[in-house]
Amino acid sequence: MPMSYDLSRDDCSRLLRAGVAGRVALGTPDGPHIIPVNYAVDAGERGDGPESVLVRTTAYSLLGTYGRDAQVCFEVDQFDHELKRGWSVVVRGRASFVDDHEALARIARSWQPRPWAEGQRHLLVRIPWTEVTGRQLGGGWDPWEFLPVRRLA
Repeated sequence: MPMSYDLSRDDCSRLLRAGVAGRVALGTPDGPHIIPVNYAVDAGERGDGPESVLVRTTAYSLLGTYGRDAQVCFEVDQFDHELKRGWSVVVRGRASFVDDHEALARIARSWQPRPWAEGQRHLLVRIPWTEVTGRQLGGGWDPWEFLPVRRLA
């Protein structure tokens, strides 16, 4: 059986920054939902944090309807079933909607989320990295080297 290891915050940050798609877990009156999303990572105005995950959605989506001020989780991961190894990074934080014009302009100049789903997604949701945890299954390999895709900004 492969051993599991905690990832450092730096390792978690590196994997989060390289990713393109993940999932947001959100509670609603109908119960919990998991929403697949494209995302970007933001380091704040001066690059000194607080770091956060950014997601674009519509005002009428589950995230747009129930996400403001909600405690949410965001997860990105990768698994190799044949070799029985993988990793997972989870961010927990209170979601907010970005509506400040200066913040929106700064994000647009850097790396804003680019949804794959069709339609207009004008609502920008910020999930601060209040808590970041990560696990790696199996030792002797670097998850970074086996990413199927890497975001390079």
